[in-house]
Amino acid sequence: MVWYAIASLTPAMLLALACLLGGIWPLLAALSITAFVFLMDKLPHTLPEQDASGRGLSLTLAAVHFPLLALGVWALGAAPYLSPLDTLFLFIGLGMFFGQVSNSNAHEMIHASARLPRRIGALIYISVLHGHHVSAHLRVHHIFAATDADPNSAPIGEGFWTYAARVMHGEFTAGWRADNLHRKRAENVPPMWTHPYIGYVMGGLVCIGCAYALAGWRGVIAYLGLVLYAQVQLLLSDYVQHYGLRRTINNSGKPEPIGPEHSWNAPKWYSSAMMLNAPRHSDHHLRPARAFPALEVTPATMPILPRSLPVMAAIAMVPPLWRRIMDRRVERWQKLA
Repeated sequence: MVWYAIASLTPAMLLALACLLGGIWPLLAALSITAFVFLMDKLPHTLPEQDASGRGLSLTLAAVHFPLLALGVWALGAAPYLSPLDTLFLFIGLGMFFGQVSNSNAHEMIHASARLPRRIGALIYISVLHGHHVSAHLRVHHIFAATDADPNSAPIGEGFWTYAARVMHGEFTAGWRADNLHRKRAENVPPMWTHPYIGYVMGGLVCIGCAYALAGWRGVIAYLGLVLYAQVQLLLSDYVQHYGLRRTINNSGKPEPIGPEHSWNAPKWYSSAMMLNAPRHSDHHLRPARAFPALEVTPATMPILPRSLPVMAAIAMVPPLWRRIMDRRVERWQKLA
């Protein structure tokens, strides 16, 4: 677990110093989650599968997320010692941390069997105004991934920006419909005030109010900018990890069971450690309850991305380049499926 802790907590520590001290720290914090990760991925190292649950690290990262988000909003909105360049570096570092590390941790927690970590994971998503992702991910994505019924599974040829515009609406409504259907099936229909979307919306409004209390309207602007950046990181992750791969639909209209060939996986060790093995995506879909240290990659049966997940996400923001790299790989895997 040591490498997981180092990779995920180091940028958090540097970002906290950047918020409090300014100076060289915003640059170092931004580099720690970009260039440093890229360089570490070049080292010949492998993360072995472990039987550990990783729950202690998940809870630690959750405990770090909320004060760091508040500190970041205050620093970006009110800290007098940050230059415009410092502010830019800090914004980049915070947005990437919340979108890559906090997102991966919240994703791990909402799949937990115990109620407490599931609720903490949902609170993390609510804090970045993406609470509906909990419902859409659990009730839609894990049932319909790699089919047209899942808004978060991009078909081949769809560029990221088109995908993002579609998913920002489609994921919200898909989760809403899935929650409504789930509640109707209950033996005793629960009262409306217990609807998860009430919590997602009201929780988001509370977070916006907290941003105003921390740094006024500048704090609200900083907060909204940060969470939008974090949401783009989340959408990039979903886009990259399912791009183009499709399950076969049988004569009855039902998709084949999801297999290892229906998700993209990233081969690099340090970025995987930082993101709690989220890039080992095929195994996660096959065994959603499996703890992140135990996730496996088998290149013979699982599609492998040519670069790390963060690098591929950056490439995805340039759709012509992305398609030139990925479309032939998609076609190759679809022929093998």
